[in-house]
Amino acid sequence: MNADLSPPNDSGSLPGIIGSSEPMKRVYQLTRQVAKSDASVLLLGETGTGKELIANAIHQLSNRKSGPFVKVNCGALSESLLESELFGHVRGSFTGAVNNRTGRFEAAHMGTIFLDEINSTTLQLQVKLLRVLQERQLERVGDTQTIEVDTRILAASNRDLMELVREGLFREDVYWRLNVVPVVIPPLRERREDIPELVTFFLNHYNEINDRYVVHIQRDVVHALQSYHWPGNVRELQNYVERAV
Repeated sequence: MNADLSPPNDSGSLPGIIGSSEPMKRVYQLTRQVAKSDASVLLLGETGTGKELIANAIHQLSNRKSGPFVKVNCGALSESLLESELFGHVRGSFTGAVNNRTGRFEAAHMGTIFLDEINSTTLQLQVKLLRVLQERQLERVGDTQTIEVDTRILAASNRDLMELVREGLFREDVYWRLNVVPVVIPPLRERREDIPELVTFFLNHYNEINDRYVVHIQRDVVHALQSYHWPGNVRELQNYVERAV
């Protein structure tokens, strides 16, 4: 009897992620391959393509799945607030710091931290990020005690980080530490064949939560949706279906 030595099929869809196009199959395959390692992953894609969903899938398929999955939107906070959010602070380190606070890196110990919009971080903050990436060590704001963390780092950007490096807006050493395994998530216009499946999924979802019974969207409407370029990607399509329901 001949043994089947062909590689396993890792291109099957991931839980919670819709799409069976060839571009998405490549994303699924790479996601499954990288999940079992502890390497840093850089998720690249336009806004609304589903980078957070892929990050969550990597965590759920990893050996750290029983640990915490901590999400931080780096673009939603000012530099000082983001520093405190990521690294924590000690009482009295700044105005309003009335108690010691554990940072998100510590909260993700033995699990995974997902740094969304990493391109929004400042050069000064990236210096502290580099230490965590290289040494898995940090200090809380206002403290000198070194804290060791065992945390896998996933990051996402909707900008070309190498372009930001060339412009002097992103540290090259941080870029290479994050970009151990890049995963590029295609925009919706490059996987139009997934649109009917996505429409059906969102239709069922919003029917259920709104107690509606919209059975389907007409074929000519689906064709029109497939012809549109969707600058907001899957998130924009989701909003369209919600309005339609």
